[in-house]
Amino acid sequence: MTQHNRAIFQPSGQIQFGIFFQGVNSGTIWKAAEAGSQTDFESFRHIVQTAERGKFAAFFLGEGLRLREHLGRPHALDVVGRPDAQTMLAALAAVTTNIGLVATQNTTYNDPADLAHRLSSLDLISGGRAAWNVVTTDNAWTGANFRRGGYLDHADRYKHAEAFVETAKRIWDSWETSSGPARRVLHEGQHYTVDVTPRLPRSAQYRPVLFQAGDSPEGRDFAARQADVIFSAHPKFDDAVEFRRDIVARSVAAGRGANAVQIMPASEFILAATDQEAQEKKAWVRSLQIGPQQAIAYLEQFWGRELSSYDPDGPLPEIDPVVEETSETRGSGFHGAKARQLADQWRAEAKDKGLTIRQFVTSKTARIDATFTGSYTAVADHLAEYARVGAVDGFNISPWLIPTGLDEIVNHLVPELQDRGVYPMEYRGTTLRENLGLETPVRSDEAVRA
Repeated sequence: MTQHNRAIFQPSGQIQFGIFFQGVNSGTIWKAAEAGSQTDFESFRHIVQTAERGKFAAFFLGEGLRLREHLGRPHALDVVGRPDAQTMLAALAAVTTNIGLVATQNTTYNDPADLAHRLSSLDLISGGRAAWNVVTTDNAWTGANFRRGGYLDHADRYKHAEAFVETAKRIWDSWETSSGPARRVLHEGQHYTVDVTPRLPRSAQYRPVLFQAGDSPEGRDFAARQADVIFSAHPKFDDAVEFRRDIVARSVAAGRGANAVQIMPASEFILAATDQEAQEKKAWVRSLQIGPQQAIAYLEQFWGRELSSYDPDGPLPEIDPVVEETSETRGSGFHGAKARQLADQWRAEAKDKGLTIRQFVTSKTARIDATFTGSYTAVADHLAEYARVGAVDGFNISPWLIPTGLDEIVNHLVPELQDRGVYPMEYRGTTLRENLGLETPVRSDEAVRA
């Protein structure tokens, strides 16, 4: 392919699915009788094997380094906790054959030589199916679990992460061939010093695939330089098309090809045989995601005080929040909100629209842009248009029910997509890199030079 052609984006006409098994979240239904355990191995086994039956490209584990708090205590109305990602993925590697295994791992609270080794281990034992979702954290609240808590300035998080990823890549690139010998890798930087000779050879896919989910300008540039796949927050069609244009431009500016970085936005699917049944199911799902207790607790996260005396089916509280700005202890969805200003805006909006507390909170928490609701046929037609224009390379699905939340997608939606020729009939190969259609990285002396 000429350099000119590499700068022109070429839609594949295909989409793929991934499964995002979340960490702390409020979108998973966990009080319904149908809901299963969030920690038992059987839940993970069921959902990953269902995904593999549906030819999903990857199984993606979220990470929570500290439990979200509610009024100074661990949040009791939320899904919390998750077994260690790499431990769980190693176990799942033994009961799967083709699906990729993506571990969310934080650059702030790991060391590059150790993490590169552990990811190489997962990559080798899975036959080349490992991936790393690169995330950053800088707040001292999360860091209190670690000896270096809070040491990283917010402005430095991507500088630190990029040095970390570059060092990990040099470690993985240090093998001349899959059988060796390996070169010594040195790194001296602001936050750590590395002097390591890697202990493990390359995997069948060369090195783990890199996912990244930052959406700020700095995060997008970081992904354009370093990532293979972006886990995006832009599933709505027009927004997805614009996000694709932006990432292509950034990738080309970074010296990579226009198709070098794939995009898989977060998404939720609520499906049924007919559109009407799907809308009825959506109402049921929302009623369990945001019940009376969840609605009151949601406002308490911003008000910073107990509001249990308020009727969830009544108007928003007339009293003001006791906090000016919400903190990171409450989770990313609440962090940084100007609480007093927000309360005034929300009261006016709820009054204008005639919404109760519960109705208002449901409107604020529903994944409006990220939810595909409808019949299997209608949703398949819609997704086929994404494939036609190359708006995305696939969707990372967050199931609202564990462990059976993928069953309808695999049993009904996937065959519809396959009938339209926009979804794989079989896996392309045995490695994640092959199944995503990614090029094998090219090792260079610069990549391993001390």
